[in-house]
Amino acid sequence: MTRMVNCVKLGHEAEGLDFPPYPGELGKRVWESVSKEGWQLWLQHQTRIINEYRLSGHDERSRQMLKEEMERFFFGGEVHQPDQYKPE
Repeated sequence: MTRMVNCVKLGHEAEGLDFPPYPGELGKRVWESVSKEGWQLWLQHQTRIINEYRLSGHDERSRQMLKEEMERFFFGGEVHQPDQYKPE
């Protein structure tokens, strides 16, 4: 049976993630309130940020920046768009 969540990103009920996508309390929070479709929107946004700012998963500051941006993306706050980003 499919697990449904009231997705905070989409604003309606949708199919939930299969497991917490991130460790710790933030991962649990995302798992409980973000849909698969909402998570895909985050992955696209995260890819733009990584590419634009040339972030590295090996760098603690890069990981912290992405964590903070994920929290803003799903749970409020100003989401940062890379300077060169032009929406389609």
